[in-house]
Amino acid sequence: MTQPAATLRSADAVHKPAWLQAAPFVFLLLWSAGFPVGKVGVTYTGPFTLLAWRYGLVLAVLVPLILWVRPPLPKTRRAWVNLAVIGFLIQGLYFNLSYFAFRFGISASALSLIVSMQPVVVGLVAPLFTRERVGPRRWIGLLLGLAGAAIVILSRSAIEITSPVAVVLAVLALLAMSGGALYEKRFGAPQHPLTANAVQYAVGLALSLPLALALEDGHVVWSAPFIGALAYLVIGNSLVAISLYLAMIRAGEVSKVSALFFLVPPGSALIAWGMLGEAMPPLAWAGMALAAGGVALASVQRAKPVRDAAEEACT
Repeated sequence: MTQPAATLRSADAVHKPAWLQAAPFVFLLLWSAGFPVGKVGVTYTGPFTLLAWRYGLVLAVLVPLILWVRPPLPKTRRAWVNLAVIGFLIQGLYFNLSYFAFRFGISASALSLIVSMQPVVVGLVAPLFTRERVGPRRWIGLLLGLAGAAIVILSRSAIEITSPVAVVLAVLALLAMSGGALYEKRFGAPQHPLTANAVQYAVGLALSLPLALALEDGHVVWSAPFIGALAYLVIGNSLVAISLYLAMIRAGEVSKVSALFFLVPPGSALIAWGMLGEAMPPLAWAGMALAAGGVALASVQRAKPVRDAAEEACT
């Protein structure tokens, strides 16, 4: 006998782990802070050198853990390749392009605003790669989220783009992150987080280190702000935020997860206001509310008719 749709949805909610329910909020906090922290980091060394240190330290943490825990390894060559491709798109291209854009004068707020358009890119392309349908309500929510994010940044007059090269780099970073999300959803398979992270950060190091050696002198101004920024990027962004991001993609629809990026610019502005004393005018708070409402609208799961849900349960 088939259970009613409401019962099926209730059961899913009961079995949903608590950490997964809290993951969007933790990810949003960690990711939003990553932009101003990254901007601080590149003032003390080159962008590729910073990423090489970041990835090297992450692997210095992960490798002993892997030797101790002995997690299961991917069973097929295809699984290894999928992890490497995701690492190349996110750790290799996205972060290297983003940090390189800092060197051309783009502000952290401008970069966060550009990459927050990821849900639009993902929403356009997702039906082709993931068979995921993005309906009109989702599109309205995505556009409201983008409008709210833009209002927050523009009201603070925080966009200071000094070179068109920086814009091109930021757009390429946006495409790289969007590609990583789509590839993870289409081809990614559940892997132990230690294994997955080690492979992806090794790929990131394999790209960042040669760029640092070829284009930079490796000089680092070792100071308390730099050490603090590096520690945050290693622990907060690399070990926690990315793991949560990929876990959320595997657990839900990719366009819904990507909608969280609309809250990153408001989140970055809020963190800068609290930590650095940067003013948040009333219009910015209104934009933040609009972005939050858009994300909520884009993330609501449409209830299926009882008959449709029952038929799916039988297949």
